[in-house]
Amino acid sequence: MFRTTPGRRAILGLAVAAAMTVSLSACGEETDSGSTAPATNTSADTSLADKVPADIKTKGTLVIGSDSTYAPNEFLDADGKTIIGFDVDLFDAVAAKLGLKTEWQTATFDSIIPGVSSGKYDVGVSSFTINEDRMKEVNMISYFAAGTQWAAKTGTTVSPDDACGKKIAVQTATVQVDDLTAKSKACTDAGKPKITIDQYQAQSDATNAVVTGKDEAMLADSPIVAYAVKQTNGQLALLGEIYDSAPYGYAVGKDKTEFAAVISEAVNAVIADGSYKTALDKWGVAAGSVATSAVNPKA
Repeated sequence: MFRTTPGRRAILGLAVAAAMTVSLSACGEETDSGSTAPATNTSADTSLADKVPADIKTKGTLVIGSDSTYAPNEFLDADGKTIIGFDVDLFDAVAAKLGLKTEWQTATFDSIIPGVSSGKYDVGVSSFTINEDRMKEVNMISYFAAGTQWAAKTGTTVSPDDACGKKIAVQTATVQVDDLTAKSKACTDAGKPKITIDQYQAQSDATNAVVTGKDEAMLADSPIVAYAVKQTNGQLALLGEIYDSAPYGYAVGKDKTEFAAVISEAVNAVIADGSYKTALDKWGVAAGSVATSAVNPKA
């Protein structure tokens, strides 16, 4: 979620009850209302700003597509429309290095990369796991790393290594769907019952399905699951270890290679000046920090 497949990554936006309600009400909707921010207090780096392509520099504001149901990475604030989270704070700092503002727009996860390709969004920032399929469609700029983690209601005995016959919740168009599909095939190949894979458009809905008992467990990107467990106040517990760690990437149009390169330089600049660490520490996701950024790294 991680979010992956030609779709994506993946709130578990299950915040506290109030935050969860906000997330659930907004999930799956695509809206042009977003928040415009001058990014953070990060100062523009003239040497980097000078490398921004002229058309983008003239516009001055980047339109960002994001699935705002993925706390703590990107989710809706208490007002029900402002997108906040680790991804927001970090990319705002990156944009500020380039002398640009950001306008965040909520979109369904699987619509973002097509939106970037069509020019609707300048950048897709939504916990996209970098993989070969995505790099065929867009340029991907690495900035973080996450793995897959499972969770279930506290006290439930479900094994990520043997979930045959279980009902498992997952967000649509994520790498975790592929993972579950492979696990289910292994079950049937061994003469065991298949895994019932319940797919949800929003991660918050997948999380809620486990909390309410509709599904027996869920899996998603590691920081998302850890945050959900924390916010449910003991209702959920982690299962097993994190596996299949892979980088997240910002999505930029395939024809915007020059712009992708300068975004990567800006990521490295915020890593160097400490604002990267500040953003990760604020949201408790420092375990996914990376030393450097690159454009289209080997997936």
